[in-house]
Amino acid sequence: MSSNWITPSTRTELIEDLVSGVDRYNPSNVGILEDYLYHQIRSEEYDCLANLAILKLYQFNPDLYNPDVVINILIKSLTASPLPDFNLCISLLDERATNVNLDEPDPLPSLLPVLKGLHRLLYRCRFPAFWTTYRSNDLENLRDNYTVECIGFENSVREVVVRAVKAAFTQISTERLGSYLDINGIALETYVKTLGWTLNSSTGVIGIPPNPDNQIEATVVQEAITLPQLTRVISHAALKV
Repeated sequence: MSSNWITPSTRTELIEDLVSGVDRYNPSNVGILEDYLYHQIRSEEYDCLANLAILKLYQFNPDLYNPDVVINILIKSLTASPLPDFNLCISLLDERATNVNLDEPDPLPSLLPVLKGLHRLLYRCRFPAFWTTYRSNDLENLRDNYTVECIGFENSVREVVVRAVKAAFTQISTERLGSYLDINGIALETYVKTLGWTLNSSTGVIGIPPNPDNQIEATVVQEAITLPQLTRVISHAALKV
């Protein structure tokens, strides 16, 4: 997983040269990286390091700042939870960009707290609260102007849910999983089948196959202490009495 994060299989040779070489600090390449971001949005691909390179260029060159690009980067990084991608992106934002003269009002200051709130809910596995907040009237602007353009955004959020559920459960009720995924009925049954999980229709219980994270195994720890070591410990304790 870490190797794919560092070098995604979908990254082109051109982007690899920009991300890995000294050209990542060349402001003339920002357009190429921004185009690559919009390719990620349209194709459900994701490349965190390439997106971080854009934010770094904005840091060094405030005149290049594009708030819509920043918002889209943050939206893409949301669905990488529980990886630290979102916080890495936030760490590269500073006050200089908000002082840049723009033709229109900057939407980032108002949307940034919203995105941070959504990230906290995902990171803490408060999935029903995430969907309630995300679908609220207050976030209509985010949905209508940004996430609607990010192909597969909601499915990517559901993949975050699946990762968490696989790590914590061996069985889960359809009602509970449905609230986590924000789907129910036939759509939920179909989704469960695509995951390879089993559904007992009579009990409404979904079985999750064993994996290293959801199996409880007893661990026996044996300490090998030699007599000379024990003698030194006792002697040291005696001196302090």
